[in-house]
Amino acid sequence: MLKFILTAIAMTAAVLPAAAAAEDVPATIIAMERAALDRSDKGDVQGFLEISAPDVVYQDPALDAPLIGLPALTAYYAKFPAGEPSHGVMSNANVQVLGNVAVLSFHYVSRSGTPKEIVWNCTEVYRKTDGNWRIVNTHWSLTKPLPQKLD
Repeated sequence: MLKFILTAIAMTAAVLPAAAAAEDVPATIIAMERAALDRSDKGDVQGFLEISAPDVVYQDPALDAPLIGLPALTAYYAKFPAGEPSHGVMSNANVQVLGNVAVLSFHYVSRSGTPKEIVWNCTEVYRKTDGNWRIVNTHWSLTKPLPQKLD
């Protein structure tokens, strides 16, 4: 009987850390995204580059085609003025965890130097590799079409 109890305790102890880690994934992903958005709002896009995988794919309404790879995303972000502050609010964040992949979707309301707000939908796909979560796919879309293309 004692052997059965010790085996049950050992099995429970082995399962609990894995379950706890799985429960922490949504909070981890949302915290990473919020931190990168906060840096971006201060004109520092490095936060997103630091959490993007080398094979990241990036899409937004200002682009005619997806950007493929971290060098392409880095070059795209280099076009934006460094240090230009903006303000945004992330809401309705939801994370779906599928093994070593997590899909984050949320709304983002941004205001960049004007009183006019732009409302976005965003989906970020994160992949866990070597113990680290990295963005492998980003897709931004507007909830309402703009009258002109963003540059």
